[in-house]
Amino acid sequence: MTSTSPTSETEPSYVILPRHPLSDPEKIFHYTDLQRSKPTRANDPYEYLQGWGNRHQSEVIPGTLPAGQNNPQETRFGLYTEGITYSAFAAPRHANMSTYMYRVRPAAAHNGYKPLKHTSNIENCFLSLNPKISTLPEQAEWTPFPIPPKDTPTDFVNGLHTLCGSGDPNIREGIALYVYMINSSMPQKAFCNQDGDFLLCAQTGILDVQTEFGKLLVQPGEILVVPRGVRFAINLAEGTAAARGYITEVWGSSWELPDLGPIGGHGLANPRDFLFPVAHIDEELHVPFEVVCKLNGNLVMIQQDHSPFDLVAWHGNVVPYKYDLTKFSSQNSTSIDHTDPSINTVLTARSRDPNTPLADFLWFGPRWDVASNTFRLPYFHRNSASEFLASLYGNGLGRSDDFQPGGGSFEGGHTPHGGFSDGYVVEMKVQENRPRRILENQMTIMIESSRTFLFTEYARTGCGTLHTQGTDPKAWDKLPDKFSSYPGIKELLQRVRDDKKAAKERLEYYHDPAIGRFS
Repeated sequence: MTSTSPTSETEPSYVILPRHPLSDPEKIFHYTDLQRSKPTRANDPYEYLQGWGNRHQSEVIPGTLPAGQNNPQETRFGLYTEGITYSAFAAPRHANMSTYMYRVRPAAAHNGYKPLKHTSNIENCFLSLNPKISTLPEQAEWTPFPIPPKDTPTDFVNGLHTLCGSGDPNIREGIALYVYMINSSMPQKAFCNQDGDFLLCAQTGILDVQTEFGKLLVQPGEILVVPRGVRFAINLAEGTAAARGYITEVWGSSWELPDLGPIGGHGLANPRDFLFPVAHIDEELHVPFEVVCKLNGNLVMIQQDHSPFDLVAWHGNVVPYKYDLTKFSSQNSTSIDHTDPSINTVLTARSRDPNTPLADFLWFGPRWDVASNTFRLPYFHRNSASEFLASLYGNGLGRSDDFQPGGGSFEGGHTPHGGFSDGYVVEMKVQENRPRRILENQMTIMIESSRTFLFTEYARTGCGTLHTQGTDPKAWDKLPDKFSSYPGIKELLQRVRDDKKAAKERLEYYHDPAIGRFS
């Protein structure tokens, strides 16, 4: 290292440290510590298109996309034009979403829908009249959800399990949360969610995801969004034996970037950091294939004699995308008081109430903590939202000291919560004004919703990992009633009562009926 001396009495000395790129994404403070000149991690083999909100286009063979029109009488190479619409045809321009695809065979060429046997636990009717769902009024926590044993091959179709939700896809209103635990890929099989958007967050294991529009590698600390109606396959990347993660599905809404308001034009998740796939087709297209469709929470199957991953070109804005959470540009207080968690929103989904989102997807990762003369940790609170937290790696931000990556924790709206840990109590006593790094080598996500979550039988009993949290038996010891033991507090309270009584008597004088009358 090189040390320099101050150039004046007012300038402090400083030290120049050599910069060495780090290689483990789970040990970095920010993506920039990797010192990459590419927007992807070193082990990601794919190329991507960049930029949120664009109408992207991509071709396997240059010159495939028609110029000046979308549906020519004769498409190059004998391809078929197929469109996928996400919004109403007449939706305003900013909300109009569609993609034109130029494919070897249209999706309509199949052998019909058939019933499907599966081991998934999928529940999508989250209306109170459904006897299979129930509230969890207390704080709840799940130890890591069990990954299937090696002797039980489980792909994405069979390893998807609903935890909770609100609403119903049939009325295009609501949200559902899932976990997936898999130990096998999906050869000659695809999945299509016709109910809503999937926001998938990998917790352990690397996923090699193939979609109609191209391939994406999704690693722990990255998220993938697949729009409603898009076909995809979740495969295990080379060297990955099993994988687990979380999925948030929204009905009647879509994920979008939150407005920044006074923050300005940059910060939080920046648009340029969202990556979209480039066109890719299977090498062998004429093979038997199954397409599993989720419609109103039920799984059915299409059988066909060709691959659905046969798009030679496409253009539009209904396209899957991924985002690396280590790129999040966090904002926070630099003077006093803990900032509300909304400042960590990565993506949001609107509700019918313009003032209240259906859901927010939040990030809690490494950042600087800078504040003076204030309690830096979250204050005890009973906020109106339902909150589900999941630790991706590291110690995490669960509701107990035993919270582990791969599990989850929950607090419903207006359920009292806050910290009881020893570190939380110590924070009340520490008077520290120096900046510090927090949440290093760890990352936690939170799904926050204005809706009341109702939990499935799988979440309450089937997974076998739930334990609810009552009052900490040591809470009274850790958080004593210091007010009542304050010296002279009883005399002070009596003086307050006496002052109020005297003040009331003084005011009553002016309300005497004998005052203010002429006769």
